Amino acid sequence: MKALNAMSVGGRTFLPLVEGGKGVAATNHASAGAWARTGGIGTVSAVNADSYDADGHVIPQIYTARTREGRHEELVAYAIRGAVEQVRRAFDVASDELRAGRGALNINVLWEMGGAQRVLEGVLEQTRGLLHGVTCGAGMPYKLSEIAARHGVHYYPIISSGRAFRALWKRAYSKAAEWLGAVVYEDPWLAGGHNGLSNAEDPKQPQDPYPRVKELRAVMREGGLPDNVPIVMAGGVWYLREWENWIDNPDLGAVMFQFGTRPLLTRESPIPDIWKAKLTGLDEGDILLHKFSPTGFYSSAVRNPFLRSLEGRSERQIAFSTEAAGDHQFTLDVGVGRKTYYVTRDDLNRAREWNGAGFDTALKTPDNTLVFVTAADAKIIRKDQADCMGCLSHCAFSAWKDHGSFSTGYLADPRSFCIQKTLQNIAHGADPDGELMFAGHSAHHFKTDPFYSNGFVPTVKQLVDRIQTGD
Repeated sequence: MKALNAMSVGGRTFLPLVEGGKGVAATNHASAGAWARTGGIGTVSAVNADSYDADGHVIPQIYTARTREGRHEELVAYAIRGAVEQVRRAFDVASDELRAGRGALNINVLWEMGGAQRVLEGVLEQTRGLLHGVTCGAGMPYKLSEIAARHGVHYYPIISSGRAFRALWKRAYSKAAEWLGAVVYEDPWLAGGHNGLSNAEDPKQPQDPYPRVKELRAVMREGGLPDNVPIVMAGGVWYLREWENWIDNPDLGAVMFQFGTRPLLTRESPIPDIWKAKLTGLDEGDILLHKFSPTGFYSSAVRNPFLRSLEGRSERQIAFSTEAAGDHQFTLDVGVGRKTYYVTRDDLNRAREWNGAGFDTALKTPDNTLVFVTAADAKIIRKDQADCMGCLSHCAFSAWKDHGSFSTGYLADPRSFCIQKTLQNIAHGADPDGELMFAGHSAHHFKTDPFYSNGFVPTVKQLVDRIQTGD
């Protein structure tokens, strides 16, 4: 295994090992601070991060405003307060290394989260001198470079293709090139969480990341960026020995490696023990690349009962017409009360079967279809939609938008779910089988990697030391 050479960005020196930032309390001060203390880049999630009361207990994020706009303001306030507290605590954990110029702390934000710019500005204003950079993806964050430069921190944009970086560079980033810390290539077929698959790419046909990263380096060179501006390979990285040919490779330039899934199973990881236990039982193929997220992006998560229920919901779906036309000549007589919808004969028969199986309530989608769910599930869906607190800039599930009219203008989509609710639930002790459980496609290694034999859970330092051996 080749030795990993330390890298230097903005006067800081660190190992080319990055902790992936996992949103909504799955990466906090304890894990990020410990990672930075080892000499790598620790990443605090600034996505609705936890804050604490005087006794050190997590403050539940409870929303009391009667309107969505009011609840959104509460959410932004929670987000800023929590992220600031997490950054300060993480800095304290790694203060000796950080003050000596070794290791680094970043925050991770999602550009498509509700109030993203306000949250980012608020956090950076209150954490001056503590942060090295901002890692940001989920969308096209054109204003990221401007905000980072104004606050004197580096920016680490997350992209999934050279084409995406070219657009960002030409429109904005070239004006603040000196603050570009690294470019994070997040593989859309391998990474956990939300993925940047474009409409031109097939989710069922993974592409080799090497030529895609080589193309990204060519785009960076085209823009005049030197090869010592690192590319961070994110997604699918488990054993570094499998990526040895990427290290000191003249085609790729400086390369760093990001680990998102492996740090979940450490002693410092804040996720509940019940979630950690689930990770060790995963098999290859248990991670599903799906498009149920209310963001509209593809994302990768464990195909647990929560995701299977969403798959079933979409499978129990039929098209309808409000007038008899074409093959839609049959009046739907289940699930719709007194409303009149016309469907095909085959779909009428399917709807009657679903109704007999207990899926007796039909909900309209924005695509002029009906999905059949139980009455209990329909009640939960409607309540979650009504309780929306605006955690996304655009939400398909609730039809919320964080600006203008505060509405996307589309019908709320019952095929999706409240992502804020489920991610808060799983991070704070709920049964992972009933929640969205993000993970990368290499998570099955927890079960087969001898490092985790006999239920061993490493510290962050033990994990980082192990990674450097190639294993």
